[in-house]
Amino acid sequence: MNDRPIKVMVVDDQDLVRDGIAMILDGQPDIEVVAQAVDGADAIRQAAAILDLAVVLMDVRMPVMDGLEATRQLAGGPRVLILTTFDLDEYVYDALRAGASGFLLKRSSRDELINAVRVIAAGDALLAPPVTRRLIDRFADTRLDPAVAARIDVLTAREREVLVLVAKGNSNAEVADELHLTEHTVKTHVSRMLAKLGLRDRVQAVILAYDAGLVTAGQR
Repeated sequence: MNDRPIKVMVVDDQDLVRDGIAMILDGQPDIEVVAQAVDGADAIRQAAAILDLAVVLMDVRMPVMDGLEATRQLAGGPRVLILTTFDLDEYVYDALRAGASGFLLKRSSRDELINAVRVIAAGDALLAPPVTRRLIDRFADTRLDPAVAARIDVLTAREREVLVLVAKGNSNAEVADELHLTEHTVKTHVSRMLAKLGLRDRVQAVILAYDAGLVTAGQR
């Protein structure tokens, strides 16, 4: 068992927001805020010098370098959790495509913030289905990429069914209920699906499903 705290960086150009988030997280025994950055460029510089940085909480609109470009440059490193408000939906979608592992609304509660960091650090993706559906419905129509469709051919029929349901924002429990499977079996299908497609998490699976046209905006 790993008892080391989750190392976190908070990136936001507003001092009060950044300090407030850092204070909440630092109060948890399993979380340590090791850095704060005022923009994306600052985040990139600091991240390069921090060993075992696990999660970066990233604002989107910032001077010098925005959160989208910073997320893209951090790909393959610490996992990025986007901090956003509803009016930033388009930026969030782009950030997810750039490699972010999820997003959190700035109006979220203290407990939701703490849970989000733990979820992302554990290697899972943070998908809030209602917000995810709103994002996809608004922007997916203009982002379909037929070239991606061929990647889906490696999946079995069951894995394809699971991917479609995940892309619609369903939890593992909801997928299990829909397909009359156990939740454990669904988790196995999700893991195999991600491995075959070379994806890191469920967020990337959702993006790929829409890019491939496997699911379309407005579909439920």
